[in-house]
Amino acid sequence: MMLAKAKQRSLILASASPRRKELLEGLGLTFTVQPSVANEVVEGGVSPEEFVTILARRKARDVAFSLAEPEEEVALVIGSDTVVVLDGEILGKPVDEFDAFRILSSLQGKTHTVYTGICIVEAATGKEKVGFRATHVTMRPLSSDRIRRYIATGEPMDKAGAYGIQGYGATLVENMDGDYFSVVGLPVSLVSDFLEEFGVQLL
Repeated sequence: MMLAKAKQRSLILASASPRRKELLEGLGLTFTVQPSVANEVVEGGVSPEEFVTILARRKARDVAFSLAEPEEEVALVIGSDTVVVLDGEILGKPVDEFDAFRILSSLQGKTHTVYTGICIVEAATGKEKVGFRATHVTMRPLSSDRIRRYIATGEPMDKAGAYGIQGYGATLVENMDGDYFSVVGLPVSLVSDFLEEFGVQLL
């Protein structure tokens, strides 16, 4: 396990996602979780990379600007957002099982792109680092019965694109070109690079 030297920095994850929490824990980081309550509506006309970076920044800023205690002045807040894009359409989380079936039916047998944005904000100064990763994922051809059985697991319901590549959803994927961790929900290499710029060394 990689051990993080936080140099008296406190880290805050602005997300309730258990997958992002697990990925940060896998880096040996000590952090607290304070989910953002920021508005996640983005006006139309933006590119997918703009969409995820806008929301990642909004989430990180929401939590960073809510901190008031003196000891929190050294806090670094990590915000992230993930979307699935097929033929230019941004696919978020399904609203119900029928929507999950629609999304998965549209993805089956095709290649889509997963965009994950990341923003780290220094609470005391407002200094921030923002970026994103894009990964191409090809789904296997899937029968309607296979899609329904996957939906019955409950896994698709809280995930962008209605699947989780780290779970049963891995059996639906034929090929991937890019960063696996971004598809899970957090580009850990980019997080590492940004933290280093704030003085937090993972190695």
